Amino acid sequence: MDIWEELYAAARKVQNARAISPFIDAGGVAAALLTKAGNIYTGVCIDTAASLGMCAERNAMACMITHGESRIDKILAVMPDGKIGPPCCVCREFMMQLDRDSGEIEILLDYETRKTVRLKELVPQWWGYDRFAL
Repeated sequence: MDIWEELYAAARKVQNARAISPFIDAGGVAAALLTKAGNIYTGVCIDTAASLGMCAERNAMACMITHGESRIDKILAVMPDGKIGPPCCVCREFMMQLDRDSGEIEILLDYETRKTVRLKELVPQWWGYDRFAL
């Protein structure tokens, strides 16, 4: 099993679309990430009526941070149909702000072909590099 299979399986394990309340749905999208330390963290999307929810990727990153880590090596998100989807702009920005080397995070774009992209390719000319120099 390659690492993308392992991450995909971890995400699918927590993916479970459900209504939490009349205002909140969760679990339609799931994400899994691999840290530089070799640990896997997962998360699901939480969608709310008042736009207070979070994407699966940010949920997985919050889990990672809760466990004392902040450096991502690889990440993927599984859409409701089982296909892979790229992170939204908010998730891209969040990842960029985690670490000076976050631009090197490998993001899976297609499970079948194993097509990947580096985060810096999705966020060209990112505004915050200078702040890491401080």
